[in-house]
Amino acid sequence: MAETSPLILTAELDGPAQGWAQAMRERHFPPERNIVPAHVTLFHALPGDLEALFRTCPLSARPAPSVRIAAPFALGRGVAYRLICPELACLRDDLLAALPATRLTRQDLSPWWPHLTIQNKVEPERARALLAELSAGGMPIDTHAVALRLWRYLGGPWALLARLAFAPPV
Repeated sequence: MAETSPLILTAELDGPAQGWAQAMRERHFPPERNIVPAHVTLFHALPGDLEALFRTCPLSARPAPSVRIAAPFALGRGVAYRLICPELACLRDDLLAALPATRLTRQDLSPWWPHLTIQNKVEPERARALLAELSAGGMPIDTHAVALRLWRYLGGPWALLARLAFAPPV
């Protein structure tokens, strides 16, 4: 029987940037809600039976896409960093074109706005204070996406199914 729990596809940043993102998330995300690692979501809820399609995705021939972690912005009840990553956006567009559109969620069919959430579901005042603090900091950070990660959504936590590495950056 095919697994029906949704799949999530995320990008993994290179070691230093991923470590920075995880530390920021641990510092600012409500601990009771911080149950998944720092991530850049490409697709939020893919059909669960498409796992094999992603496991065979030939990413090792593609150079690691560049990613710029840019200015922080408000989520209303949280804060995220805007990402500038045209190569990753092209890859997402290629994947989107290969997926069955009739089986995708409205969120996954919508235009992609890449971001890195470091705080969510807090009081708006707390989010505004963090945004002001982070906006005064030194950005941007230039890095790369070194892999895609395929996860299965388990009703809260996620289970890692596959890590699909890119070739080293050129």
